[in-house]
Formats: sequence, C-alpha cells, structure tokens
Amino acid sequence: MSGEAAALQSVQHWMHDAIAFPRRAGRDEIDRLLASSPGLSAAEGLAVYQRGYFQRIASCMREQFPATGHALGAPLFDDFVADYLRERPPESHTLYDLGRRFPSWLEETRPDRDAPPEKRETWADFMVDLARFERAVFAMFDAPGHEGKPFARAATPDERLRLQPCFALGAYDFPVPAYYHAVRLDQPAPLPPARQSFAALVRSDYVTRTIPLSAPHYRFLEAMTEGGGVEDGIAAVARHLALAPDEVRRSWRAADGGRQRWIDWHFFIDAAEAQDGQGG
Repeated sequence: MSGEAAALQSVQHWMHDAIAFPRRAGRDEIDRLLASSPGLSAAEGLAVYQRGYFQRIASCMREQFPATGHALGAPLFDDFVADYLRERPPESHTLYDLGRRFPSWLEETRPDRDAPPEKRETWADFMVDLARFERAVFAMFDAPGHEGKPFARAATPDERLRLQPCFALGAYDFPVPAYYHAVRLDQPAPLPPARQSFAALVRSDYVTRTIPLSAPHYRFLEAMTEGGGVEDGIAAVARHLALAPDEVRRSWRAADGGRQRWIDWHFFIDAAEAQDGQGG
C-alpha cells in the first residue's frame, strides 16, 4: 500500500469513528482533518453527520423494536439506543444484525442486575421480555424457511412429523406477545402485570404468525425443537402433567387436539419428504 493510500485509509477510519463514536473525536483532530465553511465550523459540520448517523440507527432500532419503543417512550428509548451503540457498536455492514444483542444488553446493564430476584424492578423484567420477543419476531423475516415446499398433511405418520425450519418458541414472564400485537394494531396497551406466557412463531407463505400456547403445549414443542419427534413431545407432557403417555397420546390425536391444528398452521414438515428433497 502506498503512503498516500495508507494515509487516506487512516483518515477514513478516523472519520468512521468520529461519526459513530462522537466522544472519541478530539477538537484538535477535527480542526486538523476537516475543513470549515463560512457557515459551519469543522466541528459543527461533523456534528451534522453524527446526528444523521444516530438518527438512522435509532430509526432502524424503532423498526426492530416498535413495542419496546412504545413502552419506554421515544426519548427514553433513544437514550437506551445511544448507550447500546456506545457499548455494542455494530459488528456487521447490514443493519439486520443491529438489534441482535439488544435484549441481552438490556439484561446486563439494568441497574438492579445484582439485586436478589424479589428486589428487582418489574418494569425492567418486562422490557427484557418484550425485547426478546420482538427480536424473535424480527429474525423470522429473513430466517431460512419452507416456502415453495410441501408441509406435513393429516395423513403424515407421527413418526415423520418434524418442526419446519422457520419456527421459534418463547417462554415469558409477561404476556408480551399480546402487548406487542396490541401496539402494532394501535390498540390500548397498558403495561401488564407479570403472568407467564408461552408462544410459537411460525412462518409460511412469508407471513409470520404468533400462536399462544399452554404450558403443556410448550413442553411438547420444546422437546421437538431439541431434535425430538412426536413421541418425545408426548413423553415431555406426560412428565409435566404426571399423566400416562397413552392419555397424552389420545389427547394429541383427538379431533380437537393439537395435531390437526398444528398441521393446519404449518408447524410440521414430513421428514421423509424433506430427506428425499435433499437427496434429489
């Protein structure tokens, strides 16, 4: 690399840091590397780009976490985003990954993180739960899916049922799926009290659906997400409810049981057909 090219690269790196991390830009460096204009000093000109960068990032974060932004209010949410960017700067050139670490960052930086559970703030628990759910929803948009391929049918044997690739489970301490959808529909959305909730996210035909689940249904599907089949799900529910597996199996296969509903909602693919497709 020539001396001129190296110098240009150094200035480009400095400019990136000065825009993304305003506190790193010293006044002497700004005046030395940037030209002023009749209307703006070098620092004022740089500030235009710094504000524009943050506004773009904040806008993307509001799109990825609309309900969290609603719950916190725009000014406080933007403050959280600014702190998040300083401590977890983007790792990728795509903005898709921008919010990937936001839920864990909220948990790690909460002011009461070292307090015993009974002393922790409920609102912070809710915000972490809500951000986790919103990140899962956002990730479904670009996750590998099963569009254009056949899903399982009623005639598919239980031993060949497997969860489709674009499927996610969540367990929460608050009813965050209901809160999220109320916000998205512009319905009243007061902060809810703590209440355990379970949900499945499933995408078919490029549409993501949220399916509320009972605790037994969550246990069933959790066993399948860990690589198991229907019998593993039945065994998990039997342990959870202290029932005989045959009793759970009858409920699963009943006309109003989970089997047909989940097939209709495209939870499952036929493992044999999927294997044939890979072989072809």
